[in-house]
Amino acid sequence: MNMKNNLYRIGKLAVLSAGLTACGSNKDQSKQQGPPPAVAVNAYVVQPGNATYYDFYPATVTPLNQVDIKPQISGNIVNIYFKDGQYVHKGQKLYEIDQQQYRAAYEQAIANLNVSKANLSKSQQDADRYTELSKQDAIARQTLDHQLADLESSKRQVEAAQANVQSVQTNLKYSTITAPFDGTIGISNVKIGTAVYPQTLLNSISSDNPVAVDISVNQSEIPLFTGYLQKAPAPGDSVFTVMRMDGSVYPFPGQIYLLDRAVDPQTGTIKARLIFPNNKNELKPGVTTNIRVKHGSGDSSLLIPYKSVVEQLGEYFVYSINDSKAIQRKVTLGTKINDKVVVISGVKAGDSVVTEGVQKLKDSSLVRTGGAPGPAAK
Repeated sequence: MNMKNNLYRIGKLAVLSAGLTACGSNKDQSKQQGPPPAVAVNAYVVQPGNATYYDFYPATVTPLNQVDIKPQISGNIVNIYFKDGQYVHKGQKLYEIDQQQYRAAYEQAIANLNVSKANLSKSQQDADRYTELSKQDAIARQTLDHQLADLESSKRQVEAAQANVQSVQTNLKYSTITAPFDGTIGISNVKIGTAVYPQTLLNSISSDNPVAVDISVNQSEIPLFTGYLQKAPAPGDSVFTVMRMDGSVYPFPGQIYLLDRAVDPQTGTIKARLIFPNNKNELKPGVTTNIRVKHGSGDSSLLIPYKSVVEQLGEYFVYSINDSKAIQRKVTLGTKINDKVVVISGVKAGDSVVTEGVQKLKDSSLVRTGGAPGPAAK
């Protein structure tokens, strides 16, 4: 029994001794480890920069004014007064339809008008004479009334004849088709001798200087383009430029002309129309091209590398270095420009933000800068 008790006491002392030894060892190890080591990071010094960037939009060249040329009367084409693709002026003769039948109708209408005027003159004379006789009771009242009715009928006949003259004169006028405005005429759809009718498409004419270029703009960009529309462009302003298909830039900048009346509900876009000078007629209607739109806020925007930004639950943060600690700061971002992004709020010029080693950090982590500094680090 005593032996058992002795063994129990010895075992208990051994366990206690081992526990004390382990505690002493943990305390010594903790003293040896010390605080966690600083994380090696690279930093970028925030400073104002140029936030100019470009957007590109597929575009189609279209004339500001285009008209399909169609006859108003029937007949055969007897003359064509232009060459296909020629530049024509307003009022210039383009086509002539055979006038023979319309000129004959006009001459007949003039003859009928003259007859009606002669009848009116005779009726007026008879009415005047009968009126005097009636005052002398030399004729019956009924005779005068009939003559006055004939006079009124003669007046109506003259009016009808005059209207007929105007009608056939209009047809005669329509036999000669002229250019409605200055522009370039296309390839004729008819030749001399072709029989044409009202609404037969003869040709098309379009204005070509200046020329319009249409792009489709996302509805989220409406405020931006409305601002461009309301702001008078400075001379030589190159916000809007045409990128030719060979990659070269059209040398004459344009300006915004209008935004369409409504957004297309199927695509969520709205048409923006730009206008460009086209002195050499290089921009042909129907050509597809690209429009480069320059956006920018001068040299006062704060830019940081986009890789320094951490996204958490839809919010954006950066780590700013302060007294060798990485302090997490919430930021509001603007436009992403290549590998950088505009910062609207959250940091200021002169702050250092971590660009390399971000994934190893948490708020208030100790850091040390090392490796190659950021492009603007000092």
